[in-house]
Amino acid sequence: MLNIPTQAFPAPGSQQRVAPSGQSGRNKVALKPGHSLMDWIRFSKSGKDLTGLRGRLIEVTKEELQKHNTRDDCWTCIRGMVYNVTPYMDYHPGGEEELMKAAGMDGTDLFDQVHRWVNYESMLKECLVGRMATITTKAAMPPPSATGLAPPQPLAPPPDKDSRPRYDWFQTDVTVHLVVYAKRKIPSSGCTIVDLKGGVLRLEVLLGKMSYMIHLSLADEVEGNLEANTGFSVGKIQVSIRKQAKGKWTSLGQPLESHNTFLRKKDRALYYRDCVLVSKTEVNHNSHVFRLQLPRGTVMHVPVGKHVYLKALIKDTEVVRPYTPVDQSLAAASHNSSQESDLYLMIKVYPDGVFTPHLSSLHIGDCVSVSGPEGTFSLRPLRDVTHLYLLAAGTGFTPMARLIQQALQDTDTMRKTKLLCFNRREEDILWRCELDDLAANTDSWSGRTGRVEESMLEEFLTRPEGSKCYVCVCGPTAFTEITMGLLKQQGFSEEELHAFQG
Repeated sequence: MLNIPTQAFPAPGSQQRVAPSGQSGRNKVALKPGHSLMDWIRFSKSGKDLTGLRGRLIEVTKEELQKHNTRDDCWTCIRGMVYNVTPYMDYHPGGEEELMKAAGMDGTDLFDQVHRWVNYESMLKECLVGRMATITTKAAMPPPSATGLAPPQPLAPPPDKDSRPRYDWFQTDVTVHLVVYAKRKIPSSGCTIVDLKGGVLRLEVLLGKMSYMIHLSLADEVEGNLEANTGFSVGKIQVSIRKQAKGKWTSLGQPLESHNTFLRKKDRALYYRDCVLVSKTEVNHNSHVFRLQLPRGTVMHVPVGKHVYLKALIKDTEVVRPYTPVDQSLAAASHNSSQESDLYLMIKVYPDGVFTPHLSSLHIGDCVSVSGPEGTFSLRPLRDVTHLYLLAAGTGFTPMARLIQQALQDTDTMRKTKLLCFNRREEDILWRCELDDLAANTDSWSGRTGRVEESMLEEFLTRPEGSKCYVCVCGPTAFTEITMGLLKQQGFSEEELHAFQG
């Protein structure tokens, strides 16, 4: 089922274009002309003094930071570094209101909640004031006890070693095998990412919100290729690597930074590898599927509903954008993609944008930096779902593409899957022919047009007695927020809804 509005979405002047003032959530605001990201890059490189300190870097105390908390004099701290963000106010896509939430204080947590992936160090390089001053205090000596012995100190609870993943290794004369025991089933949203480069092995296992990492400089030289196998039900991962020379190793190698650590995924820094552009396939008049080949020695499968970040250096500034992989085609079975070594990204090119024109200008054989899988989506809530509803606007269709395939495979409980797709014009529909082929065997498109509204959703989202429903939403920020609000008004709970990052 496809819905194609006859006019631009959102309509000019619509509340769906700019969220009302004071509304919570992550909003984008309409920027003044001449205040795009590219305009900010030009302005920050103009040589103007953006800090007010004439190039000096200073040490900033907490008291000094708190003084700079107004619209016309706004400093904030991110990971120990202080920036004067006053010049950036009019360029911030989230508006000055969002920046002012961190005025005169440490904004690290707020920054991580919204866009941990943004390279603020590059973006705000010319706004750097200095480093936060560290406060050292002399520990006070406790008074002696009556017995003359020091009072007992409370003991911190030891980490639960039984729940931590662990690893082991074994070898033959020609191969070395690394085995990770997750000590739990690996969820469908989990995966293993292995990077082998220059004798350095980096293995990350994603387990829900947690991340386990092995990071080693291997003991001897190895071949560039490797084999990785994951036993999801038993929680076991085995990586096999061929040695360049026969023989026995006395150790697996030397530990590097973050080796054998088990952290929350959000506390793990993003890691990028350079992928090669091998093809660009036209989807419609302004969108292409970019096929990226992972480097030799890398094994990475992106789970359904997860996205990756692409990073590029544009005018001496690192720019990062999220994209959700699709399968090679809508007809390609999703489970076959787990064996696919390439990434397929469906991307709309915006002529006035910063990142997509750069991507469009790449030639076959050029490289682009790609992160590992990110995102909070999990297939777990879909286990017993009978009715799956997918609401997408524009390229918000991309996470839905693989969900459609997932639903087609899961025929045990899934009785109905419906896609409501919003586009400005009929020629904007992504994978139109492939959707028509699917519709030929299911419900055909009725050709209805209009904007997302309560009556439309009431008709689209039927809830038969005894059914279990789940709704996924993806599109521009305003579309997602309006749609999620309407869904909650119709009685859908948080557990029945998921909004992808737009």
